Amino acid sequence: MNRQTKRAGGKFSLKQYKRLSVFVAVFMLSIATLFTGFADKAQAQEDILGLSAEAAILVDAETGKVLYEKNADVVLGVASMSKMMTEYLVLEAIHDGKIKWDQNVKINEYVHRLSAAPGLSNVGLTQGEDYTVKELYEAMAIHSGNAATVALAELISGTEKNFVELMNKKGEELGLKDFKFVNSSGLNNSSLMGNHPAGAADEENVMSARSTARLAYHLLNDYPEVLETASKPRLEFRDGRTYDNFNFMLPTLVHAYEGVDGLKTGSTDFAGYGFTATAKRGDERFISVVMKTDTRDTRFKETEQILNYAFSNFKKEQLVAEGQQIKGHESVPVVKGKEDSVKVQTGDALALTIKNGEKEQYVPKLVLNKDKLNENGELTAPVKKGDKVGYVTVETKDGEPISFLTEEGQSLAQVDVVAAETVEKANWFVLAMRGVGGFFGDLFGSVASAVKGLF
Repeated sequence: MNRQTKRAGGKFSLKQYKRLSVFVAVFMLSIATLFTGFADKAQAQEDILGLSAEAAILVDAETGKVLYEKNADVVLGVASMSKMMTEYLVLEAIHDGKIKWDQNVKINEYVHRLSAAPGLSNVGLTQGEDYTVKELYEAMAIHSGNAATVALAELISGTEKNFVELMNKKGEELGLKDFKFVNSSGLNNSSLMGNHPAGAADEENVMSARSTARLAYHLLNDYPEVLETASKPRLEFRDGRTYDNFNFMLPTLVHAYEGVDGLKTGSTDFAGYGFTATAKRGDERFISVVMKTDTRDTRFKETEQILNYAFSNFKKEQLVAEGQQIKGHESVPVVKGKEDSVKVQTGDALALTIKNGEKEQYVPKLVLNKDKLNENGELTAPVKKGDKVGYVTVETKDGEPISFLTEEGQSLAQVDVVAAETVEKANWFVLAMRGVGGFFGDLFGSVASAVKGLF
């Protein structure tokens, strides 16, 4: 190598060249380490439970606060867990008075043949016979009856094709992302005997774990009566047979787990074995989702791992007390009032489900209602005691975002901030004198500055 190395604009020595090479190497190593650190952090989050499931998520059922996730936004086959959307739409139709539980549904030839198809989860439905909405709903929710699901879809929308359109529309309304429904049951379209309502012949419903959890969150919070059926370990059907619930974590079943009372399993060759569970102990309720495990039992064992983690490591903690003043923001300035400020405080207590021992990691954050402030950030008198002036939420000291499934859930992580006292509007004379005082004060200030300038 030459003793001098040329570059645009001049030359630098071999020694300088070596220093530059070392600098570049160190810089690139630092960048690699930085991104490796990010990757390690993400991987540590994913592997914290050592699950074999392709995707998983754990959330607080009350607020939708995300407590654990693994590949939660990867789109996977959802299989019969998509029946939660059919359940949602049936319960919505009941609430809206469009259908009734005791309403009869006559079974057509296609639904009858589907109910007798080998290898599919079903209760036998006789062609030409009437079954009530409640019977069909229980067959769907307890034993994952596919033909019963199609019968309900046809009842609500006339055809399963129309119902699938409704499913996708409702998914958008509920804020689901990364999802697609092509039938009401979650079967592969190729299993529907040539009657697939949407999509290609070999497609099936897909969702991410986050969207599946969000659907379950809405189902539980909008129609909590869903658990009255989902919690039944067995179905006693009119044909005299007893059908087990495929949720084997319910009481008396093989993987029984304390507190589990729902919600829906699913399995196909494409989707693998998945399970959306919910469990409650005391005042704590959680929702968990595992997707694409390799065996039926694995989905229950890994759900048990997730729920053990939830009940052992998380609890609801009061982070902000009722009537609490936020340090550094004890009052808000007031204009045109008898006083120039008003004390503010929280209207209610704020509690969130957080990890044990991490209460001190959360700090309150005051957000004032800008619509009630003037351009100088002041409230305008009169201000009455109890008037809402903003809200308090919490954030972590290290700046880590607090993740929620929905904006509605996030709103549960905040409480109103209200005026702790009344500040009456000052009368016209006081306001006039303030104006005069302000005028002369400004005038005196200008004169003083001018005189000072002379010296």
